[in-house]
Amino acid sequence: MNIDALIEQAKQARERAYAPYSHFAVGAALLTRSGKVFTGVNVENASYGLTVCAERVAVFNAVTAGEREFVAIAIASSNGASPCGACRQVLAEFGLDMLVIAVDMNDCMRQWRLEELLPASFGPQDLPQ
Repeated sequence: MNIDALIEQAKQARERAYAPYSHFAVGAALLTRSGKVFTGVNVENASYGLTVCAERVAVFNAVTAGEREFVAIAIASSNGASPCGACRQVLAEFGLDMLVIAVDMNDCMRQWRLEELLPASFGPQDLPQ
């Protein structure tokens, strides 16, 4: 799958976001090593702390389907925001070499390797064996 197709899936997912409080809709499309794509949207809650980001929803959908190896994630929002810290940490669980692409609605794109967004990350290697 090419990056443009992944971005398009993230933008389409964004249309299904549930963001009645912030009005900040986000869609994510996560590409697995097997070539499958899993999408996610942010889902807000009146109890704000229970809101879940699009990136984590995409990861949870992929893991539920048995996937554990991720290649790239595209994130679509009105301003091309990068993932929040919690999402960066969840993504890091599955590898720091993942390509992270953020795009706005004018197709302005930025991209990083996850390791650039979360240097000196905490991971499984930091837990006692």
